[in-house]
Amino acid sequence: MSRRIAVAYDCLYPFTTGGGERQYRAFAREIAARGHDVEYLTTLQWEGEAPSDEAFTVHAIAPRLRLYDAAGVRRSSAALVFAWRLFLALRRRRRAYDAVIVSALPVLNVFAARAALWGSRTKLIADYLEVWRRRQWVEYAGRATGSIAWGLQRLAIALTPIATCHSQLSARRLRDEGLRGTLLISPGLIEAQESAEAEPAAPAQPPYALYAGRHIADKQVETLPAAVAIARRQITDLHLVILGAGSTTPEVERAITAADGRDWCDLRGFVDQSDLEQLMAHATVLVNPSRREGYGLVVVEAAAHGTPVVLVDGEGNASTELIDDGVNGFIAASTRDTDLGDAIVRAVDGGEALRESTRDWYDKAVRTRTIARTIDAILECIDARMGARAPHHRRQRADNT
Repeated sequence: MSRRIAVAYDCLYPFTTGGGERQYRAFAREIAARGHDVEYLTTLQWEGEAPSDEAFTVHAIAPRLRLYDAAGVRRSSAALVFAWRLFLALRRRRRAYDAVIVSALPVLNVFAARAALWGSRTKLIADYLEVWRRRQWVEYAGRATGSIAWGLQRLAIALTPIATCHSQLSARRLRDEGLRGTLLISPGLIEAQESAEAEPAAPAQPPYALYAGRHIADKQVETLPAAVAIARRQITDLHLVILGAGSTTPEVERAITAADGRDWCDLRGFVDQSDLEQLMAHATVLVNPSRREGYGLVVVEAAAHGTPVVLVDGEGNASTELIDDGVNGFIAASTRDTDLGDAIVRAVDGGEALRESTRDWYDKAVRTRTIARTIDAILECIDARMGARAPHHRRQRADNT
């Protein structure tokens, strides 16, 4: 039986880039591939007609919005506009969908969808990319706004009938913050078909450590030059390539100067996907010093090329769940230059043996930690709630707690 399912998120890859954008587009594609009718509800991000080259239908339910402020913090006004437009769109068609999958980032989306669908038989699934403690909200948005955001998150979680998340960290926090509904913990977010195209490659000479992502406070990119300077005491020809940009880019530039790294640091900004793939394939190690991640897709993307990853331990960093220490990378105890530098040295010294074990890790992960299996669990839950047998091919379901 074919279902009609909506996926709601205020961004759409490739018009905006990031882990969430890629994840929800992949959700829509995977559900459509099972023969279901999928609509993607988002903001206007393109010129001219809506994209029509996907297996799903794209609807701009809100105008073009500036989602982030200069510091990389999501703008409350933009979140309110999208939530209101989502409410109106779902209210008009509250019985047109069998299910709605809504991103809980921003959390106002959950309230909008819950209110619009109240009293209908449409099933609501809220996907939690991350779940933050109060302290994290306050650090991110200030005491007043952060406390309000935390309170709204708790209320949204309490109102969520079916929640999905992508790490044990998020699962624990959802329960701690008051979730009483069904919780689906996905096995992973790998797009197996696209990732299978990646091939292992030899690291470049001279070797380089790579960072790829936004430059915001939580990513702690400015810690990298000092850490690589420490690593260069043992690996004298090691370079650092930093991709991306953002509000902390000036701090990164100052850190490069402080580490006397102008000759061995390459600050390139954003690059296109083909260049990113090449840089990731030939990096000796990919380093992500972020203190918070909801999943950590970059670990998988690097592993597809056999490139090991160095992460930093932290209470909000779920990506460390993807690292088998010494198998596909290392976890530094902190962003102190000595801790992070030592982990980078270990990854470089791992050489070909570490690259082989990293690729082996990926070959296993691509069979078990896929978006396809995550969608299996979501569709099975929808079918069970609607009292019908699942029409899609069943693989191994995600953990259901």
